[in-house]
Amino acid sequence: MEANAPAPGELAEWVLDGTERAIQLVADLDDSQLLGPLLPTVNPLLWEIGHQAWFQEKFVLRGACGQGPVLSYADSIYDSGAIPHDTRWRLDLPSREETVAYMRTVAERVAEEVARPDATDVVRHFARYTVHHYDTHTEAFTYTRQALGYAPPALPGLTDDEPAHGASSGPWTGDTSVGGGQFLLGALRRDPFVYDNEKWGHLTRVAPFTIAKAPVTQAEFAAFVADGGYTDPRLWADQGAWLAATGAEHPLYWRGSPDEGFQRRHFDTWVDLEPHLPVHHVCWWEADAYARWAGRRLPTEAEWEFAASGGDLPKTCYPWGDHAFDAKNATTDWRGGGPSDVAACEVGDSPFGCRQMIGNVWEWTASDFVAYPNFERDSYADNSEQFFGSRKVLRGGSWATRGRYVRSTMRNYFTPDRRDVLGGFRTCAVDA
Repeated sequence: MEANAPAPGELAEWVLDGTERAIQLVADLDDSQLLGPLLPTVNPLLWEIGHQAWFQEKFVLRGACGQGPVLSYADSIYDSGAIPHDTRWRLDLPSREETVAYMRTVAERVAEEVARPDATDVVRHFARYTVHHYDTHTEAFTYTRQALGYAPPALPGLTDDEPAHGASSGPWTGDTSVGGGQFLLGALRRDPFVYDNEKWGHLTRVAPFTIAKAPVTQAEFAAFVADGGYTDPRLWADQGAWLAATGAEHPLYWRGSPDEGFQRRHFDTWVDLEPHLPVHHVCWWEADAYARWAGRRLPTEAEWEFAASGGDLPKTCYPWGDHAFDAKNATTDWRGGGPSDVAACEVGDSPFGCRQMIGNVWEWTASDFVAYPNFERDSYADNSEQFFGSRKVLRGGSWATRGRYVRSTMRNYFTPDRRDVLGGFRTCAVDA
């Protein structure tokens, strides 16, 4: 098997696991919390868990397998392309019990189809596509729980024990020099699974650059706040327009002041800033302003991928190679219930010595989210193309990202004002 390519039995397990993780992430919430307030950055969770099952049914059971609908009226309530965001709170939705039963029925049928000896590559491709659709949304559940101040969920086997991240706490400072050169930016046709926005690998020349070995920490960002970073429009790429519009004085979910000290809210609990954790829940404007204050800049996504992959062929799935990873390679899969210190996971370093380029926090880059020169649209046309030109690229995954989902070539994308996502960043030196 090629790297990152599950056998049919493992893929069937992924199908069932993706569904159960979604159920676990909302199992403790009451009915009012399952709907929650109408906000532009979240969905009602009762609708969202049903939507995931509908998506899986639509693309695998109905699309690839030619079966009839499991739920006769599902299209009328779960089609995200047809149902406006604000309307989702006003729908007559099935109960929690009915929704969970629907999810499990779909997942069980898909798992059976995937495991069949005569299952086609098309069936297995779309099954995997829908597993990662679950993975995307279950990470969004993390953002939702954080935004609404819900307590963190108990996830069996993951948050009960402290993870062994493979490094003592502490900073991981300094830069590494990357010689640059010509390399293939994007996914290769031999890769077992990619999204359309990764298609296809194309030759890109990267000039030599110097990049931080670790993401920016909370302590480092607090120094930016203390030095008036949020009051100096000259540091901001939009001359302070975002600051004026939001009135922001520090990162989202922080409180306090430079004199009294800061705390951050982790779900429903306020904690003192952990100096060596990566700063997160910052938007692109904040990341870019910090970099300018520090006399540095954000990396382009080409530089980020070069530093993560080593720039040579054959490209590998992860900075450390193609082999599967655990908590010592990367902080993913909700292990520990939050981010780890930037010094952790040393065995996951990239060929250039960059740490945590997979997991912990998504990393903002300087690049706009645009199509690659040889872009090919997927069957799910709404995945990428509608967002080209309006968002910024993030790379690498977060502590809440499923390890099976993230790869070195994977592109995430949000508007530059999104602060609720698990976004952090690392910086590059400015050329002399």
